[in-house]
Amino acid sequence: MKNVTVLAGGVGGARFTRGLLAHLAKAHPLATVTVIVNTGDDMWLDGLRICPDLDTVMYTLGGGISEAQGWGREDESRRTSAEIAAYGRGWSWFTLGDLDLATHIVRTDLLRSGSTLSEATDFLCRRWQPGVRLLPMSDQPVETHVRLAADADEHLAGELMHFEEWWVRYRAGIPVTEFVQRGLADAVAAPGVLEAIATADVVILPPSNPVVSVGTILAVPGIRDALRATSARVVGVAPIIGGAAVRGMADACLQTIGVQTSALAVGLHYGARSAGGVLDAWLIDETDAAALPELAAAGIRSLAVPLWMHDVPTTAAMAAAALAAAAGVGAAAALA
Repeated sequence: MKNVTVLAGGVGGARFTRGLLAHLAKAHPLATVTVIVNTGDDMWLDGLRICPDLDTVMYTLGGGISEAQGWGREDESRRTSAEIAAYGRGWSWFTLGDLDLATHIVRTDLLRSGSTLSEATDFLCRRWQPGVRLLPMSDQPVETHVRLAADADEHLAGELMHFEEWWVRYRAGIPVTEFVQRGLADAVAAPGVLEAIATADVVILPPSNPVVSVGTILAVPGIRDALRATSARVVGVAPIIGGAAVRGMADACLQTIGVQTSALAVGLHYGARSAGGVLDAWLIDETDAAALPELAAAGIRSLAVPLWMHDVPTTAAMAAAALAAAAGVGAAAALA
């Protein structure tokens, strides 16, 4: 085991990768990990370029994350956001902590000075030392919006709303008809992304949102094709346990695209690589073991294991199971 590549969203992807690193440190200490991160949630706010998923992965692996929230910095204050609000600017539902603002200020300065997002990310990681190669999915701006099915406060039905407003302000609780990803058609994979997929021994899709996190990465031109072409085994980890999202409101996203909220349905949504999808293997929770025969019939070798990420050791065990599934080993009764 030399190279592992992870396609990650925010909290779920970050916590899974932390467990993966803990496992590799014991089992494969010379292995390298590349994390390709969703940037479809990125946005401009208060004149700053905000990259929520990149920062969540960087802070989590670098030891600066707020564990209680799963995002943002530990021991934050919000005096600056309060001052911005006093001027009538900013969003009251999306306040940035003072420590977090420093990251956004540095990133924005680098971008406006001519750096690419990849270069800016590499610069920020020199401080945090996340222990992985952290890559944005693309250097071109991609921003996810939702189209409203009904009026919501100052927004009218049919209008587009930035995904973060729908997700944070409304907790994905107002109906939408589609996701619209501005800039996606013109985006290209960031430097190193396609190579990291092609040269990996294993590619892992962690328990990140399958629609707006992993799904957005896969929609970048060239990335899905690279997954289908790589000689690496591609293993996914279900973000759904017992018919409910592990974290966040992934069920609202799945409903919007017509996919049921189940480990089975998400696995079938990704599809078997042998049938034009992206998966060779799929981890589901023990409570969803009844789905194993149907997944096998669809060409997806599946393993039922505990998937709750209670702490680093339990997450490390999940990562070990993902690597075992990639290697084609595991309990014979559990593997389909």
